[in-house]
Amino acid sequence: MQERIHLFYTNDLHSNFTQWPRVVSFLKDAKSSRMAEGNTSWVVDIGDHMDRVHPISEGFMGKANVELLNKAEYDVVTMGNNEGITLSHDDLFNLYNDAAFQVVCANLHSLDGDEPAWLKPFCTMSSIKGIKVGFIGLTAPFNDFYELLGWHVSPQFDMLATCVEELKASTDIIVLLSHLGLSEDQEIARRFKDIDVIIGGHTHHLLRTGENINETIITAAGKHCSFIGEVILTWDHDEGKLVSKEAYATDISNHAKDLQTEQTLHSLGEDAASILGETVVHLQKPIVVQWFKHTEIMQELTDTIKMWTNADIAMLNSGVLLDQLPAGDVSYGDIHRVCPHPINACVVELTGNELLEVVRASLKKDFTELKLKGFGFRGEVLGRMVFAGLHVYTSFHDNGEEFVKEVSLPGGESLDPQRTYRLATADTFTFGRLLPEIAKSTVKDYFLPEFLRDHLATTLKRRFAKN
Repeated sequence: MQERIHLFYTNDLHSNFTQWPRVVSFLKDAKSSRMAEGNTSWVVDIGDHMDRVHPISEGFMGKANVELLNKAEYDVVTMGNNEGITLSHDDLFNLYNDAAFQVVCANLHSLDGDEPAWLKPFCTMSSIKGIKVGFIGLTAPFNDFYELLGWHVSPQFDMLATCVEELKASTDIIVLLSHLGLSEDQEIARRFKDIDVIIGGHTHHLLRTGENINETIITAAGKHCSFIGEVILTWDHDEGKLVSKEAYATDISNHAKDLQTEQTLHSLGEDAASILGETVVHLQKPIVVQWFKHTEIMQELTDTIKMWTNADIAMLNSGVLLDQLPAGDVSYGDIHRVCPHPINACVVELTGNELLEVVRASLKKDFTELKLKGFGFRGEVLGRMVFAGLHVYTSFHDNGEEFVKEVSLPGGESLDPQRTYRLATADTFTFGRLLPEIAKSTVKDYFLPEFLRDHLATTLKRRFAKN
């Protein structure tokens, strides 16, 4: 006798709620179909369901996301970095208090030893015919951020070895919910032959029909839930083993929407607008935002970052502000709309030579016009860099291309090539290779939990409020 178990999954929604009614509709239809066939089906999420770019997630600090997962009848979820490092310790500690599903994350721990009741390294579920499936969760180890918030992420391979050893003795099938990224998933498959399935996320990779390594099937469904994944496991009860593993990702872009979910989102949107509607500041004049020109608001915001971090120099890209602000009352919702990024301030240490190279690179056309996606940035283009504690003079080549002519400190002296300077900027630039000198800095001091929009609110009240 053979039994089929169906695992439906989502990953990296990032609060793209325009897609969520399609997700719920698809899952309802799929689960109903599998039930009619007499098969077991479970629904899991691989993290980054929440992203504070959306007013609903911002207003409810992620708890609305949990409500939506409850209503969609999810069974197991793990956490992504957007749940883990964009909330205060208390907000994360209480995030899943009302979850109707199990939360598994084996490598996350509270530094004070007081763990949330909902946090488990793994869980076990039984199929209709009694097959026991163990689900382990792992999240990406951004400890530079986590530890500032009172958490620690342990090495994933150590935790995984412990969990797998325990589950081998009590389950028939082991599934890893991995918010680690594709390369880590591939390495896990090479090291842990007892893991049957790895469902991944974090790096937004799409594996339409899965990938097999060392008899482990790896799968993932891209980002924003344009696709929903399904893993089909066939267990042979006579042979007492898995005889088939399949993985598919289905494009649901044209799937019908669930009306009840749309109504829920509309109601949550209204409630979020009310929560975020409190006036923060009354502006005496409109705030002008321009991505490719120096503006007063960007200069003042950059000055605020420099003062807040006690850095020698600060720099911010103008693309972090998405829209103008009119004169009159400005609410936190308005500030969130203008600056929705989950970006924190960070201070790095650079020599004068390295700092000069950063300045030059940041003012090049291909940098300012870059349509960045990811690294916390939720805008359109990076925009022109603005500096505090540093005078940057530019000129233009005959072909119209701008170049840095001179850089000096406020007193007029040049940068000392060998001296170390503390530079405050957006944490965006500490990832990847946007500005390599910053990314390679051996000192990175992150300032949490305040986002850039919190500093924008401070700047508006300090410099632009009507007396």
